[in-house]
Amino acid sequence: MPSSSQRTAVPPAGAGNTPARVSAWSAAMGVALIVAVFVTPVFWLLYGGYYTFALFVFGVVAIPAGHLGRRRGKRLGGRDRGLALLGIVTGWLLVFCSLLLVLAYAGAVAGLGFLLGSAG
Repeated sequence: MPSSSQRTAVPPAGAGNTPARVSAWSAAMGVALIVAVFVTPVFWLLYGGYYTFALFVFGVVAIPAGHLGRRRGKRLGGRDRGLALLGIVTGWLLVFCSLLLVLAYAGAVAGLGFLLGSAG
């Protein structure tokens, strides 16, 4: 008789890896937002702070959901583990890009302040 540690869990027929899909959707929305920035640069200039905040939020949602999806995928026999990993990696890239944008905004403000200060 096999012990409980030797039994393998058989996933139910309709079981899905919802956290992995949430992670992938959040990462996809962040990437779509980056594409939208290049398609509509005027909106980026007008609402850059909102875009940056949304990138950060999508990344922060994708990372923990991806980790949960990897863990659940292990219990489901490997279902959607790659999708969850894609969400984790893309989430970290979105967070990194949003932090770079914040630094770029700070640099632009500091540069303009320096130019205006030296002009007077």
